[in-house]
Amino acid sequence: MLPINLLPGRTAPFKVMCLGAHADDIEIGCGGTVLQLLSLRRTLEFFWIVFSSGSEREREARASAELFLDQAEHKEVIVKNFRDGFFPFDGVRIKEFFEDLKRRVNPDLIFTHYRDDRHQDHRTISDLTWQTWRNQLILEYEIPKYDGDLGSPNFFVPLGGEVCNRKIKYICDVFETQRNKAWLTEDTFQAILRLRGVECAAQDKYAEAFYCRKLVCELKETK
Repeated sequence: MLPINLLPGRTAPFKVMCLGAHADDIEIGCGGTVLQLLSLRRTLEFFWIVFSSGSEREREARASAELFLDQAEHKEVIVKNFRDGFFPFDGVRIKEFFEDLKRRVNPDLIFTHYRDDRHQDHRTISDLTWQTWRNQLILEYEIPKYDGDLGSPNFFVPLGGEVCNRKIKYICDVFETQRNKAWLTEDTFQAILRLRGVECAAQDKYAEAFYCRKLVCELKETK
């Protein structure tokens, strides 16, 4: 494997957009990577967008975003209330919101849902991400669940144990409305982090994994 650095050496602002259909998707899919990025550089600009909520879920989403983005000097958290489970049938309004985002934000790095995720809301967000932005690095994250749709990711971010523990604690502490769900357990999140760590031979044993559909290699002569 050839390691690459997500953080460029430039001093200009680096904008990271995190898109999640529901209030916990971002945290489960790329929360560890967000924490790792912020441990290395606090000056990143984060745009954190959750598309489905409700009063209690919005409270949880905002509380969680505050924890995960605590070290960020620049952040914008948006929580929408599109109807859970009906995204494909509410596509016009969601598409219009994406177009508004495109006019306001030109991110460098985007985290979104896995294109082949079996949850219809997740697929809608992933499809609209690719339709909206063409010149960004887009990484699709995965979410373990009943559908059994985990695949073979090709992009890995090794994580330290401390970062993994923080990710898991934040998720399990904040999302009280989901505690009756079979997947909201520490061992679920620990297992997927450990498995992806094995697959990329992570030095500290853990990793988050993503699907990278397109990566441009620009060859330049070094001086």
